[in-house]
Amino acid sequence: MTEKIEVLEEEITEEGSTFIGGVRRVLMAGIGAFALAQEEVEDFVNKLIERGEIAEKDGRKLVNDILERRKGKTQETTKRVENELEKRFESLLDKMNIPTKNDIEALTAKVTELSKKVDELKKNM
Repeated sequence: MTEKIEVLEEEITEEGSTFIGGVRRVLMAGIGAFALAQEEVEDFVNKLIERGEIAEKDGRKLVNDILERRKGKTQETTKRVENELEKRFESLLDKMNIPTKNDIEALTAKVTELSKKVDELKKNM
């Protein structure tokens, strides 16, 4: 039995560290790409302004619009990563047979309900 627990703990540790490392790499790459993209957009717009192809006001608006769209996509990606992390951690907790917060809250509600019924039965006796 203890051997199974040790093997499970090793698998969870390996899976967790691999997963977290992967998430960290993805997030860092996303941050880097976002920063690089922002610089490139600003450089490109500045060149257009210098050439007189667009007005400075229009250039700033264009940069702001692009950055807002990128921000929205970044938020969507962050939400997807958070959801994936939550699923993975729930899976790990399930493998370890550890109850989740929802499990504990459900059990607490049942205990409260049963306690009320016991109190009512005591009063009726």
